Order: sequence, then C-alpha cells, then structure tokens
Amino acid sequence: MNPTRYEPIRPKMVLNPVKAPSMPFDWSINPYRGCQHGCSFCYARSTHSFIGESADDAFQKHVFWKQDAPDVLRAQLTKMGRRLPTHVAVGTATDPYQQLESKAKLTRGCLEVLAEFGVPASITTRSPLVLRDLDLLQRIPGSSVNISLHTMDPDIWRTFEPATPAPRLRLDTVRKLNEGGIRAGVFMAPILPYLSDGAEAVDRLLDACADAGAAFVMPSFLRLSTPEVKSWFFSTLSQSYPELAEKYGRLYWRSGYAPDSYRRPLYDRIRGQLAEHGLTAYDGDRERRDKAATARPSEPSDCAQAPVQLTLF
Repeated sequence: MNPTRYEPIRPKMVLNPVKAPSMPFDWSINPYRGCQHGCSFCYARSTHSFIGESADDAFQKHVFWKQDAPDVLRAQLTKMGRRLPTHVAVGTATDPYQQLESKAKLTRGCLEVLAEFGVPASITTRSPLVLRDLDLLQRIPGSSVNISLHTMDPDIWRTFEPATPAPRLRLDTVRKLNEGGIRAGVFMAPILPYLSDGAEAVDRLLDACADAGAAFVMPSFLRLSTPEVKSWFFSTLSQSYPELAEKYGRLYWRSGYAPDSYRRPLYDRIRGQLAEHGLTAYDGDRERRDKAATARPSEPSDCAQAPVQLTLF
C-alpha cells in the first residue's frame, strides 16, 4: 500500500465566497485539499483534477495542506472590517478533521481566528477529533457541528468509508458536543439507494440519533455530480455489490442525481419516520438565509441549526 503523501500549498485565500444559490451559506473554509477518509461517494473527489491531480486514489493518497491558513484567514477578516461574514461553513469539500489535522492543527488555528473575530461557524465532519476543539466552539457565537453518518451497518460503512471512524464513535461525539453546549446533530448523508434507504435501516439510524441526543438530523441523497465521482463510486459498488450496479445505472444515467420518482416517495417516508422518533422536519436552511439577510454586519446572526433540517440534494 502506497503511503499518503502530504504537500503544503500557499493559499491566497482561506475564506472563500460561495456563489451557488442552492447552498445555505455564503462563505466556506477548507484547510485541506484531498481527504484521507477516502469515501467512495465523496463529491469533492473531482476537485483534485483542478490542479492536475488524479481524482481517483490520489484524492486520499496525495493530500495538500494550506500553509499558514490561520494567518491568511486573519488577514482576510481584518481587511473586511465591519463587513464580516454572518456565518462560515467549515469542511464543505474535505473533512477538516481528517487524520492530518491531529498534527497540522490548521482547522484549530482557523477556529481560533473565527473566535477572535466573533464570526459564527458550523463544522461538518466524520471525526471525533472535533471534540479536541470544544473550547473554541464554546467561544464562537452560534457554533454548530454536523456529524456525517448515513448507516449503522458495519459492512456498508467499511465498504464505502474505509478510513472513517466507526458510527458509534461519531454518535458518541454528537452526545458529548451537546453536553458541552454545542448544538450538534447528524448529517444523514449520503443515503445510498437499495443499501441504506430501507425503512428498517433508516429506523435503526434515527433510533441511534435519538439515543445520542442529536439536536437535528439532515438527510441527503447520494449525488454523483461529476464523471470522476461516478466512475470511482461505481467501481466500489461493482466490487462489493455487483447485483446493484444495473439498478444504480438506471437511477443515475441521466445526471448525478436520482430522479424525483425515487426521491420524493422516500422523502415522504422519512418525514413520517422522523415524526415516529419524535423528530420534526424543518427547513433550517431557509431560516439561516433569512437571518443572515437581516443581520447587521457587526452583529453575528444566530446560525445554530433548527431541531431537524430535512433537505433534498
């Protein structure tokens, strides 16, 4: 097995504007390019091709870290003056708490800067390492954490997320964050057709989320947004679940999204399952956008997610 190669890059910016109207945030921070977790469904895999790297195995074997990221971020926020972001999403492309973070501490450094400037932030990760930075999250106004988890099945987890922490460890992280005063929940993503979308599988996951005291759940369907991502995912699927390859082909041959005829009935069923578990479907994205639009530049908006946010991607 080839060892992971780490390479520093000097970024001009660390805080990046997000122009896509479908996204519930306007600014993002990703301290790393590439991800050691190597999830076969990762939509960010194709970003490696932007810098002339392979989008397949190199995505998890050649990881770039943004040198002096906290200092670059501090300079950006200083230049913005009173027009600071009302919310920053950390970890929108690659996991900000992948294995390298334990030594590099770039995410921690960026959180220190956000706390210094009082900029609200949310984090998306699969790693319990986020608990290391609980002290900073407690200083950041309106901070919240999305723990990504889509299945409790050990075989599915190991097949599609070979280098990620176990589901139970992630749920324990949700519990400890909430106990520490940080609003934390589960980003139920991606829901895998014919694997993790069954009623029993969803019930098992929602039951575990409720037991862990998750403050919110955000279901999201598998998207294979680029040829690179689709090719890598189908390679993994064909090796472990060859009987499903044809079914997935029928779902995703037109685009990177499963058709409404698949998603809508599942959406309705999940709404009912959420209610059965005492969870309420809520459009938290709209609330965040509305609050961000009305917040004064010098007054951070409350960016904590609602009890449950149900979105269709």
